[in-house]
Amino acid sequence: MNWPVFYAVFSGVSRHSTGIGRVWLSVVFIFRILVLVVAAESAWGDEKSTFICNTQQPGCNSVCYDHFFPISHIRLWALQLIIVSTPALLVAMHVAYLQHQEKKVLRLTGHDDPKELAEVKKQKVRISGNLWWTYTLSVLFRIIFEAAFMYIFYLIYPGYAMIRLVKCSAYPCPNTVDCFVSRPTEKTIFTVFMLTASGVCIVLNVAEVFFLIGRAWSRRRQRHGDSYRDKEHRQNKMNTLLTGEGLMKRSSGSLEKEHCTPS
Repeated sequence: MNWPVFYAVFSGVSRHSTGIGRVWLSVVFIFRILVLVVAAESAWGDEKSTFICNTQQPGCNSVCYDHFFPISHIRLWALQLIIVSTPALLVAMHVAYLQHQEKKVLRLTGHDDPKELAEVKKQKVRISGNLWWTYTLSVLFRIIFEAAFMYIFYLIYPGYAMIRLVKCSAYPCPNTVDCFVSRPTEKTIFTVFMLTASGVCIVLNVAEVFFLIGRAWSRRRQRHGDSYRDKEHRQNKMNTLLTGEGLMKRSSGSLEKEHCTPS
């Protein structure tokens, strides 16, 4: 997989993310993608060639390996990173749509300067309105996908530990044979590290959801307070006008009485 292209796509998303979202992207690229590319791929290498069973029966090694390791760690991690990062594309597409609409408005109002249009793409879009819903849903989907892959790892590799010795009796093995896994301790360490990084990402995503909800509630409360103050101001202004009209009526009434009083 071309990881530099993957990085270039999602580094643009960080410009429109929250502070916690940018930390999440840093954890994904530094502690997951970088570790996967630099260290984990070399640790696993060609797993099947290093999976040895104490039999010369043709096909026994392949069948036993497929039975105990239905999918490679490396491919499963790559699939996890792709699926977990996909919801961020929803945010990127929504931001691109908002920027396109803003450029359209500028052109309609006569502001079609290329430099001015280019500045629209550089501006950070505020996470509010429909974009808030898109961003929050993308974070929730990330949490669901991360938890689902951690459960899949637990089903395939109970206890998240790489087994050292497996006993296989699948056809065409002549009997129950012993098969040995290469570098099980090293692979266990990498598995625990990657799953720990996945757990940290889940914690960051949960914190970001609470942050988004808290900020939206704060803004709504502020708008409610502003509208209440505006309403109170209008009411006070109306009371002032009514009071002024009452004073004018009373003063005019007293003047009429003075004119009507006989000298």
